[in-house]
Amino acid sequence: MSEKFDPEDMPILDLDLSNTKRFEASRFLDSPETIAAFLAEAMKANDAQILMHALGEVAKARGVNQFAQDAGVNRESLYKTLKGGDKTRFATVQKLMLALGVELTVKPLEKMPAT
Repeated sequence: MSEKFDPEDMPILDLDLSNTKRFEASRFLDSPETIAAFLAEAMKANDAQILMHALGEVAKARGVNQFAQDAGVNRESLYKTLKGGDKTRFATVQKLMLALGVELTVKPLEKMPAT
């Protein structure tokens, strides 16, 4: 009997990674649960560039051509989207998420950010 996956049940580690070298996250993104947890952590940064980088790692893990095909975009458009920037369309990000079998969700913040 399989239990439904809940990302909230995953342990969150508070690690200092400031003295580490870059690594290829795509090598470790080998299951839908791992991909969902990776993207959820990227979303917590509230930075579009970080999310686009995370999606790029997922694209490498999945295979760029296959990922683009699954999302219904051409490879060049995928690369342009993953490059990020302020003009990245939400509809495109939504297509990418759906192609991965994950969804964007909304929940209240535990603490409001300082303005």
